[in-house]
Amino acid sequence: MGDENNPKKPHVLIFPYPAQGHINPILQFAKRLLSKGVKAALVTTVFLSHSSFSDPSSTSIDIHTISDGFDQGGYEQAGGSDAYLPTFWSVGPNSLAALIKKLGETGHPVDALVYDGFLPWALDVAKQFGIPSAVFFTQSCAVNSVYYHVNKGLLQLPLPVPHVSLPGLPPLQVSELPSFVARYGSYPAWFDVVVNQFSNVDGADWVFFNIFYDLEKEVVNWMSRFWNVMTVGPTIPSMYLDKRIENDKDYGMNLFKPNVDACMSWLGGKPKDSVLYVSFGSFASLGIEQTTELACALKSSNVYFLWVVRETEMAKLPYNFIEETSEKGLVVAWCPQLEVLSNEAVGCFLTHCGFNSTLEALSLGVPMLAMPQWTDQPTNAKHVEDVWRIGIRAHPNEKGVVRRETIEWCIKELLTEVGEKGKEIRKNSIKWKNLAKKGIDEGGNSDKNIDEFIAKLL
Repeated sequence: MGDENNPKKPHVLIFPYPAQGHINPILQFAKRLLSKGVKAALVTTVFLSHSSFSDPSSTSIDIHTISDGFDQGGYEQAGGSDAYLPTFWSVGPNSLAALIKKLGETGHPVDALVYDGFLPWALDVAKQFGIPSAVFFTQSCAVNSVYYHVNKGLLQLPLPVPHVSLPGLPPLQVSELPSFVARYGSYPAWFDVVVNQFSNVDGADWVFFNIFYDLEKEVVNWMSRFWNVMTVGPTIPSMYLDKRIENDKDYGMNLFKPNVDACMSWLGGKPKDSVLYVSFGSFASLGIEQTTELACALKSSNVYFLWVVRETEMAKLPYNFIEETSEKGLVVAWCPQLEVLSNEAVGCFLTHCGFNSTLEALSLGVPMLAMPQWTDQPTNAKHVEDVWRIGIRAHPNEKGVVRRETIEWCIKELLTEVGEKGKEIRKNSIKWKNLAKKGIDEGGNSDKNIDEFIAKLL
């Protein structure tokens, strides 16, 4: 592909929703395309192009900008989703169309658009120009199946029953469904975004999922009855999987600056599988009571822990917590998560179960202690514990708070040799790690799908 006999390099625009959890997997997919001879270019917003910490040496992907209506401050300038989303949806289509037109006029016509499922209007723009398009879903097939059923009116809301059964999925209690569905009306702007992903999906030429086939094959098979579904993941940097893309150790774009040296030197002297890594990602926010319960559990469990507490969340920590736990713990504002998870000292990941974090831990064979907060996380946590069997859920009480005793019990089960369940989880974690690598490696299902997509553009 892209050699002397066939000099044409397809030009593919990659357009993620402008948030860390969406940019990372889609940018990583762009690197896969680049490694296979495709000219891949990333579309991001004016604000993010100036504000993200990018490592230019890690990628030779062109970056183009469009406006989301908030060029000076992005989402923060908007003050929240109620203002940001409708403005972006109003300004974005014309801005994207102007970019595609400009690229065509300057000798760089676009051969295909890969757009984030959150941005269905991008498909309408592609149709205006007659450009083939692929929708890229950054959440699991299970979660998207739920949203699809809501979009088509096949799941009535608010739910009249305590559990639901959907094709290709395990029976799900209401509390195990994505929070926008389980707590109908909780975040109306985001509810519209996730459900409207399926408003025009039938018009997409390809439907990409950031998984490998074996992870969710039953629901992939079911979805393949309607769409040209392709699994193309896991889209995490190649050096942690198949190692076929040289020097691909990082996503290349960080909205927060990681404290690399402090994290890695602290982990350096710790025994194998002795550290609990704790992070709730780039967006989830714990209440003060939950932060206190977690802090007390970490302190009394007496294990080594590395806890990511974003700058905006630091004030929620109990008084003197960092000083009092400095012998066993390290608290940082952000860290290089892949480097941490792949370090042999890390034996367990206490996670909110955002899909990227879940996929990273699964791909690196790290057992999970699941504390889902909202959006797709409860469904991911259900799969971690009951379907893939690579972790334990720490269940909240009737007030929605996970108590310190519950967290402590889970830590003991996963980080010590005492628990039988922990032994089974560690064994399963290695199994899924190997399957993840096999899926994206040469000849794997995801690798073949990516090749097939490229072949259609030549």
